[in-house]
Amino acid sequence: MINRACFLLAISLIPLALWSQEDITATRITSSGSDDSRMLVPPPVSTEAYPIEVGSESRSNYMLAGLTFNTAYSDNVLGGISAHGPSDVSYSIWPSIALDETTPRLHSIFTYDPGFTFYQRVSARNEADQNLGLELSYRLSPHVTLDLGDSFHKSSNILNQPDLLSANPVSGSPQVSAVSLIPPIADQMSNWGNVELTYQFALNSMVGATGRFTNVLYPDPAQVPGIYDSSSKGGSAFYSHRFSAKYYLGLIYQYEDLLAYPPGLLAQTQTHSALLFYTVYFKPTFSLSFFGGPQYSDTQESVLPTNHSLSPAAGASLGWQGQHTNFALSYSRMIAPGNGLIGAANEDAANTSIRRQLTRTLSIGAYASYTNNKLLDPLLSATVVNFSTGGHTIAGTASLDRQLHERFDLNLGYTRIRQSYGGFTGIPVAPNINREWVSISYKFSRPLGR
Repeated sequence: MINRACFLLAISLIPLALWSQEDITATRITSSGSDDSRMLVPPPVSTEAYPIEVGSESRSNYMLAGLTFNTAYSDNVLGGISAHGPSDVSYSIWPSIALDETTPRLHSIFTYDPGFTFYQRVSARNEADQNLGLELSYRLSPHVTLDLGDSFHKSSNILNQPDLLSANPVSGSPQVSAVSLIPPIADQMSNWGNVELTYQFALNSMVGATGRFTNVLYPDPAQVPGIYDSSSKGGSAFYSHRFSAKYYLGLIYQYEDLLAYPPGLLAQTQTHSALLFYTVYFKPTFSLSFFGGPQYSDTQESVLPTNHSLSPAAGASLGWQGQHTNFALSYSRMIAPGNGLIGAANEDAANTSIRRQLTRTLSIGAYASYTNNKLLDPLLSATVVNFSTGGHTIAGTASLDRQLHERFDLNLGYTRIRQSYGGFTGIPVAPNINREWVSISYKFSRPLGR
């Protein structure tokens, strides 16, 4: 899965690896090992999202295994395929395993959550779930770091996950979103992969390169009429300069290849962006970032002439990680793959999350998002039927976690989704959903490397 993203960096990895062999003293990097000499990777150029866990919950070097039982009620399990979608109750079971190991040069995280879900009324949508995640950060040298990440999700319900808040992290980068239009209960597979190499070649200067890809697939199109497969792949290169310990300024070049796959048609959009970014660190765990610049695109469909456009791209984000509270907020305006639409779209996206540990055994969390998509090439409306030219999605989730025992946890949550995408003839009503759930988890952990 990660091979495609790695291929995007094949050329850039070689010279950067060679540069890492230079004499460190020539770069004016201090040899004392002080953390003050190491630059941070600002959110606009980082492949990592803002953390979900609060400081008192963070841990490393452990193996975690467990079992989760979940029951959920949804007032519209088919998400608008009929004017009055049926309500239903589902039951899920998820075994889980997680490995987190840290050494002086390597930090690796592996998670695997398979599962099964059964519906009382809509038994045809019973599912086998797959949730697989991998994160790896490796210091090739004191000033060269390689980061890799991959996430795979297979389900018939994007809302049906062991930890819905962790599945929606907030990012400060100008990357396109993987999912914005939330389909009804239907078979779907999604995969996100990224790789990043950073090289601090001077006391206050860093360069880096990234590669990434996303895929969102619907194996049975009859379950999602008017919603289409999409994918994206791309890469970027950046330069970052640090002014004092708090201020970072830099440049980003970004390329994206965005694809949509409606039947009998291929819609492809290629974008080139030149972005300026600025980040201020009030503290190492409290930052404010901005990015902006022009974005050029070429859109080609098999039945239409090429469409060219030049539009602004911009975004801002804020992240704060405290001992008992984490908060993140982001906004971006970019050209995105459409995420279910017939082609690429101009996307406005805002996301926010908060998690607060109230006591040693009680914590609360919330996530909210707004996405507005408008089809990039309006000529598609004259040639293809049964599709939407755009719309918006508003989603919110709130949850409460209570530790009942050293190994038992109780989770309560509520999700509200409101969507409006006009133009579908196959989906007469946009999927608006209310969902409540209760989970009980049994978990045990063992230390690693101790």
